[in-house]
Amino acid sequence: MAHDLILVTGAGGFIGHALVAHLTAGGRAFRAVYHHRIPHGQPPHLDNVVADLGSIEDAAADALLADVTAVVHLAGRAHVLAETAPDPEAAFRIANVVATEKLARAAVRAGVSQFVLASSVKVNGEATLPGHPFTSSDTPAPFDAYARSKLGAESALLTACAGTAVAPVILRLPLVYGPGVGGNFAVLLDAIARGRSLPVASVRNRRSLVAVGNLIDAVDAVLAAKAAPTGVHFVADADSVSVPDLARAVAAAIGVPLEMRRVPVPLLRLGAALLGRGARVRRLVDSLEVDTTSLREATGWRPRQSLEEGLAGTAAWWRLRHAI
Repeated sequence: MAHDLILVTGAGGFIGHALVAHLTAGGRAFRAVYHHRIPHGQPPHLDNVVADLGSIEDAAADALLADVTAVVHLAGRAHVLAETAPDPEAAFRIANVVATEKLARAAVRAGVSQFVLASSVKVNGEATLPGHPFTSSDTPAPFDAYARSKLGAESALLTACAGTAVAPVILRLPLVYGPGVGGNFAVLLDAIARGRSLPVASVRNRRSLVAVGNLIDAVDAVLAAKAAPTGVHFVADADSVSVPDLARAVAAAIGVPLEMRRVPVPLLRLGAALLGRGARVRRLVDSLEVDTTSLREATGWRPRQSLEEGLAGTAAWWRLRHAI
């Protein structure tokens, strides 16, 4: 792999930043694509590019893929906590579906060997039944505009690569955590750190998560596999966790006391529905588990970090960020 050139899109995002740091530390050759600007302090030897993949012209896309042997496509519009776009469906489609299709077709023209797409567990749905995790063969059931756009991105990749030498690999991800995390996980971190009482002591669910370090290892395993693990795979930590246990682990990692209240789950659901926060509470009380068997069998990958180890790094970053 020493002579391979890896294209990393979304390099300025949470996962992209971690992957770029990993590749740099390993002396790997890569081209990092940023959407807005190249962050200050990036090593000058890196082959950095700023590009809007949703509107990129074919010639520019071809230049982007020149000499590239593998693509790790992390760029896209993520699930938005407070939506401001006048047409969210269109915004998601351009950023996720159109951009993936443009990049995939350029990868085919360039003769890239592998195209790894970061997708989402939400393609499969919002919840699982106890003991029945999502598998790679399950029928997709996207619930919202974001999930529909990720399924559209997967379909665009598979269509573009069909009958070509490019191996499409789709990694559906649950919630990813680690240093630099944002979104709902950052909200949970802040709430616990500030001593807010959480009404989740009565919740009995199981949620799959993935530490960003485990995800980076999975990408490494995919790129190193003798036979590209074409198709859909899930990536997650070895063990799922209940929301109350996750809150306890976060509090322990940060080093703060935790207060949880016992509120019956039906009452939580009712209150959330009345306040228009049903989706947010469903993520707290429903189970959402995935089966990583297909990826483990195809690549030999195993998650090396436990939840506690992943949270230790997250907490260290959080304390530094807040000067604690």
